[in-house]
Amino acid sequence: MIERETDVAASGVLGVALLDQAGKIQACGGAASQARVRALLMDPDWLREASERRLQVVTFTDARYVAIMTAFEGGMLVVFFGDHSQTVLRFFLSVDFAFDIIEHFLVDPFDGMAIIDAKERLVFVSPIHERFFGLKEGEGVGRKVTDVIENTRLNHVVRTGVAEVGQIQRMQGSERVVSRHPIRHDGKVVGAIGRVMFKGPQQVEALSRRINALEQEIETYRKEARKARQKESCLDAIVGRSPAIMQLRDQIRKIAPLDIPVLIQGESGTGKELVAQALHMLSARSQERLVTVNAAALPAQLVESELFGYEAGSFTGADQKGRAGKFEQAEKGTLFLDEIGDMPLEVQAKLLRVLQDRIVERVGGGNPKHIDFRLCSATNCNLEEFVDQGKFRLDLFYRISPVVIQMPALADRIEDIPLLLNHFLSEFATQYGRKVPKVDADVLDYLMSRAWPGNVRELRHVVERVFVFCEDDRLRMADFESAGSKADVVSRPVAQPLAMGVIENGGLRDALDRYEREIMDEAMLRFNGNKKKVAEYLGVSRTYLYKKIQG
Repeated sequence: MIERETDVAASGVLGVALLDQAGKIQACGGAASQARVRALLMDPDWLREASERRLQVVTFTDARYVAIMTAFEGGMLVVFFGDHSQTVLRFFLSVDFAFDIIEHFLVDPFDGMAIIDAKERLVFVSPIHERFFGLKEGEGVGRKVTDVIENTRLNHVVRTGVAEVGQIQRMQGSERVVSRHPIRHDGKVVGAIGRVMFKGPQQVEALSRRINALEQEIETYRKEARKARQKESCLDAIVGRSPAIMQLRDQIRKIAPLDIPVLIQGESGTGKELVAQALHMLSARSQERLVTVNAAALPAQLVESELFGYEAGSFTGADQKGRAGKFEQAEKGTLFLDEIGDMPLEVQAKLLRVLQDRIVERVGGGNPKHIDFRLCSATNCNLEEFVDQGKFRLDLFYRISPVVIQMPALADRIEDIPLLLNHFLSEFATQYGRKVPKVDADVLDYLMSRAWPGNVRELRHVVERVFVFCEDDRLRMADFESAGSKADVVSRPVAQPLAMGVIENGGLRDALDRYEREIMDEAMLRFNGNKKKVAEYLGVSRTYLYKKIQG
């Protein structure tokens, strides 16, 4: 029995017509009962075209319908709908196999689909989805989606109207990538559609393994990147951008991976211990200990117990549990012997024996132990001269110095003073809980023109002292002048009085520049052009000297 027009219109259907095999109208209702529509239904040509295309647009002067024709055994059913989206109509009218495409989407074995209405009830579940959940055909229709699909969020999409794309959903013990979209009609959410990609078990498992492998690989790269950043941070502790420091960093990068003894030479206060730390952190032994020994402070009577360790009760006052020596503590790591040039000769002999045999035996023990460590040594002495003077063993010198790193003095990298100053101020501000002070412009010129016999250590000491006593969070020239330093006590040539006529020709500044240049020229002649000695004699940096000479 055909529904009344008002009933079918309320359901979205505007008219229905039932035809027999000969094309004669057997029953009709709604818009299909109109004379003009009935006339169209009795046109053989229109029926034939509608049967082939299965969808036709019917246009009158005052109305427009979309007619869908479905053939069945014994006749045809024609359903008339109101005008729909132009995109949908263009798709159906332009693609002769449009219904076959829809059929493909609905039964695709690799693309599951579930559709719910505004009341969160399932209205359609694709065959692949039904089989996945163990449902018979149509068994899930009409049920709440949360009762059928595990961990679904389609109900949330219907409520919020917000799509969820590329989400991970766990169903039946497997994780799937799903997308959920709200469906709107006249601006109102009328339902939601969820889609999930299905593949065969072997493909899904292979994909899962591949994803896991990629995740592990990415995590490995992240760990390596973190380690690389941590290792490079030890080079950042060597502050400076001068050519001397850049060369020093390059040397450390090249030498650190090589498991070879290194001798670090340089004046006191140049930062030899920072180089030792960098060599250790950039080596394959970075996960083990860096053990530091002040060789100059090792008394001959205690050297064996300190370096080799001792067993319990081996001598009066010994620890009851015994103690591992420095060599054992450095096992698999790095041993840093600082001030090795001041090591007594008898201690040198014992050290040489360990370096040759790599075997230590604790005091009071009887079990020699093989040890594995990398040796780094440091000195501010000229060991070659010490060897000539009999103060250092030649065989030990060869053992500790296959590679030598020469530390630049601060006078050789005076252009790094601004960076060092900023670095120290930030360090002290953090240490003392104060703001980083501003620095007057003339302070840098003052610091860069001074001699620094104590190198970076002396500069740090002076900056810290000035930082503590500065006022108004500002460093002034007077602060440094009042701080005083050994750097001020340098040999300078005695200045001769300036003639008033000289001052009058060009002013005081020009006169001072000419007088300074004359002093430098005399010093260059005195030291046969040796700029290093000239700079030391005048108490200025080489950079300042070069600038004045070239100017």
